[in-house]
Formats: sequence, C-alpha cells, structure tokens
Amino acid sequence: MDDPKAELASLRGSIDNMDAALVHLLAERFKITQRVGHLKAEHGLPPADPAREREQIARLRALAQEAHLDPEFAEKFLNFIVSEVVRHHEQIARERF
Repeated sequence: MDDPKAELASLRGSIDNMDAALVHLLAERFKITQRVGHLKAEHGLPPADPAREREQIARLRALAQEAHLDPEFAEKFLNFIVSEVVRHHEQIARERF
C-alpha cells in the first residue's frame, strides 16, 4: 500500500479481529476448565495439578518456539491463565461444602 494511514487502519483491523478471536477462544477454554473444576470438586481432587502444569508449560514453550513467539512470554501467559483456572477451581470446591 502506498497510503500509510490506510495500511495502518488495515493492520489495526486485523489486530482487532485477532483480539476478538482470542477473547472467544479464552471464553471457550474457561467453559471447559469450569467443567474440570466441577469434576475435581465432585471427586475430591485438588484444584491444582502441578505436574500437568509443568507439562503444559513445556508444551506451550515448544509451540511458541516453533511459531517464533517468545517462549518466556508464552509461559507468562499460560501461568496467568492457570492461576485464574486454579482460583476458579478453588472457588468451586468451596461452594460444594
């Protein structure tokens, strides 16, 4: 494109679309993790699973590297998500009693 303002608008439109997709994907992910939390609470399983979390971090770091995304960023992102999931699972477990 020869018009930088038009190119900027186009790029920002793409970013906006990706942000919307990320929000929808996260919403779907959290719907599933809520079901996991209820299953764990019903069966007396702990809200957190450190071994699974380590596996997921290693997996996500490898995927990030393959995608040319900073693995440190990917790990921080996953850690944030996992901390929210665990918080939700703890809340679900408390509400069952």
